[in-house]
Amino acid sequence: MPLVAGVDTSTQSCKIVVRDAATGELVRSGSAKHPDGTEVHPDHWWTAFTQAAEAAGGLADVAAIAVGGQQHGMVVLDAEGRVIRDALLWNDTRSADAAETLVAELGEGDRTVGAQRWADAVGSVLVASLTVTKLRWLHDAEPDNAAQVAAVALPHDWLSWRIAGYGPAGDPSAPLGPDLNALFTDRSDASGTGYYDAQGADGAGEYRADLLRMALGRDDVVLPRVLGPAGSGGVAHPSVAGADVDGGALIGPGAGDNAGAALGVGMTPGDVAISIGTSGVVSAVAPRRTADGSGAINGFADAAGNALMLAVTLNAARVLDAAREVLGVGFDELASLALQAPAGSDGLVLVPYLEGERTPNRPDATGTLHGIRLATSTRPHLARAYIEGMLCGLADGLDALRAQGVPVERVMLIGGAAQSPAVQEIAPQVFGLPIAVPEPGEYVADGAARQAAWVLAAASGPASEPTTGAGAAPVAPPEWSTTIAATLDADPRPVIRAQYAEVRDLV
Repeated sequence: MPLVAGVDTSTQSCKIVVRDAATGELVRSGSAKHPDGTEVHPDHWWTAFTQAAEAAGGLADVAAIAVGGQQHGMVVLDAEGRVIRDALLWNDTRSADAAETLVAELGEGDRTVGAQRWADAVGSVLVASLTVTKLRWLHDAEPDNAAQVAAVALPHDWLSWRIAGYGPAGDPSAPLGPDLNALFTDRSDASGTGYYDAQGADGAGEYRADLLRMALGRDDVVLPRVLGPAGSGGVAHPSVAGADVDGGALIGPGAGDNAGAALGVGMTPGDVAISIGTSGVVSAVAPRRTADGSGAINGFADAAGNALMLAVTLNAARVLDAAREVLGVGFDELASLALQAPAGSDGLVLVPYLEGERTPNRPDATGTLHGIRLATSTRPHLARAYIEGMLCGLADGLDALRAQGVPVERVMLIGGAAQSPAVQEIAPQVFGLPIAVPEPGEYVADGAARQAAWVLAAASGPASEPTTGAGAAPVAPPEWSTTIAATLDADPRPVIRAQYAEVRDLV
């Protein structure tokens, strides 16, 4: 059977899985690190991709490939396909003031009105994470760079373009040169830009040139064409992938990381995933997006033609990293310490805004520790307070989804930190729900691989997949199984969230 490759170009690394297109069985994999920071030159992503591909045994035998990637990052290219400045990543908060300015401008001076108008227009109230705010920052702070912009892409768009053989003029790794019109993306990632309405054009989706113009001061730039759920953006250059396959390796539309993970674990309407990675994400698949003017919920698209509701926190697994640093322990000892303290940590509460916060929108906030007494000044109390605080922030996101009428029928806990014994024991106490924990995996890369298999099936199906908009794919995505490693029984401990609610706004 043919092989497919899924790529996760995340904040921290590039991961590649090669899987059997029919069964999803893992054949081989590879990974490589990305540099730290909130602004990174995209060349580092290309280097990591080539290293990860080599570590995975090469991609010459794959028949299709797709890329899942960190959302919102701003990649600006000049007319020669060169990167104008380092990409600003989703977790770069320098555009917080620009976000507020854009909200006020759309509301004609009234922030509340502006917030609802943005939510109605694109599904999200602007915060510093979204690409449109970074473009406004570029316009105001670096006008010379802004004047050079000929195209705006997202991280996964740019990497897919490079896989196809395109890139900056004169670069030997880009034999097809700087064809900006060859850039493509998908609905899920486009819906996180702040200038794409996934429900516009009677559900086909459309860019909002007026909102782009508000941010950048003009709209005469190339934006990636938006592919349907199983559309193909072209063929990988044989020097990158598919050299041993007749016709080469098709390139799928890719996806934003959360949409990729949702496809990877097989989420359907009614499913909610709580992901604890670099960011914390509570995501729900639904038939249509919400328009939450409060800003608690972002209404994006998923990778399969549905909507994907997200509540996102900046502070997730890094909160546990901070706890380990403070206590001088590893992950296993942190979990062991936390489980020695009682639920609620005897009143010790961490509000974990260690890097500012996105939900709620508090980019300049800092973390606060409440309830410090002699009795709570112990290593177990501190370990548990860090974990409880992180989970309480995510529980607020789940509440916000419910408040918007999003159905919650099944909850899954995913991400690296989901494997912590302490997180698995405390999460059902905080959320008060039964929770399914899938087998550990590279969910974003797995979702991209599943999409690649879908693209391959669609290409040989009874009809051509639409190249733009949200048209239905001619075939369904392949039925790859998701193994549930554990089912955690609900064990509500109301004291945890009650204490957190008392102090979360004292920042």
